[in-house]
Amino acid sequence: MFKFAKYLADKGSVVNIAKNTIRSVSKSASDTSSLAAVSNDTDEPIDIPNPYQKERSICILCKHNIVPDYKNVRLLSQFQSPYTGRIYGRHITGLCKTKQAEVETAIIRAQACALMPTYHKDIDFIKDPKLFNPEKPIRPHKY
Repeated sequence: MFKFAKYLADKGSVVNIAKNTIRSVSKSASDTSSLAAVSNDTDEPIDIPNPYQKERSICILCKHNIVPDYKNVRLLSQFQSPYTGRIYGRHITGLCKTKQAEVETAIIRAQACALMPTYHKDIDFIKDPKLFNPEKPIRPHKY
C-alpha cells in the first residue's frame, strides 16, 4: 500500500496514470498491427493433401482396362458362384457399377449361347485363382 501511495505522489493523480497507461497500450497495439500485416502474408496455411482420406479403390477390370466379353468364359466364371451358379453382387466382387452390369449381361449371354452352365461353375475353372474372396465381402450384406 505504501508503494502505491508513493507512486501516486510521484505521478500526480489517478487520471494521469490512466492517460499514461492508455497511451502505452495504444502504442503497443499500433506496433503489433504493423507486425501483424507483415506476418499475415507468411502465415498462410500449407496446401497439403488430406492425410485421413482413404485411397480410392478402382475396380480390377477398370484398372487393367478389360472389357468383359461373352466369349471369355474363364473370366466370367470368376464372377459366378461354384455351388449355385449365381452371379456375385457388386459388394462382393468390388466392381464398379458399369463393369458389374457388363459382366452380368455377358454371363447371361454366354449362358444363353450354351458357353457357360447356368446352375454350377464349369469343372475346368473351379481351381482357377480367385479375384476376390466371397466369404469376406468388401461391404457387408444382409445374409
